[in-house]
Amino acid sequence: MSKKGKKEKQQQETELLEETKELEQDTKINNEMLKLEEEIQNLTEENKALAEKIKLSQADLINYRKRKDEETANAMKYANQDIIKDLLNVVDNLERTLNSESESEEIKKYQDGVRLIYENLIAILKSYGVTEINRVGEVFDPTQEQALLTECVEDKEDEIVLEVLLKGYKLKERVIRPASVKINQK
Repeated sequence: MSKKGKKEKQQQETELLEETKELEQDTKINNEMLKLEEEIQNLTEENKALAEKIKLSQADLINYRKRKDEETANAMKYANQDIIKDLLNVVDNLERTLNSESESEEIKKYQDGVRLIYENLIAILKSYGVTEINRVGEVFDPTQEQALLTECVEDKEDEIVLEVLLKGYKLKERVIRPASVKINQK
């Protein structure tokens, strides 16, 4: 082979080597790009999952705030419940005093003073949302009353409240003391 032929053959081999190196490099780049695309896909899916978790966390937080606001509102609404329950005992005693019979003019004057105190106390309790439970003649409701006695009255329906033995009270919609009642039982 001539020098020129050898030189051309060497040049072809060099070009072939360079092309092979370029192909190998392109293959490496393609493989790296595939890995990067796969990594991007995984990160995108992970990002979507995290975004969903964030949405759920935000919804949980909103629900938590609503529950806490509702609990706080109820706590404020019924904050006076304990003191009102204690005052109901005073109301009962005042009523007993007013319902007692006496011929003495002096005791009647005291009862008039007690009546003013009683009426004032009842007005204050009403201003705080306290209402009396009085369901005489209605069907017994165990959520508002407790039956202490029964009586058989033939001309009345069964489970009808016949008499209130101890008044019951509600604070707004909540029963704070159920009424003690006598009901009809056939």
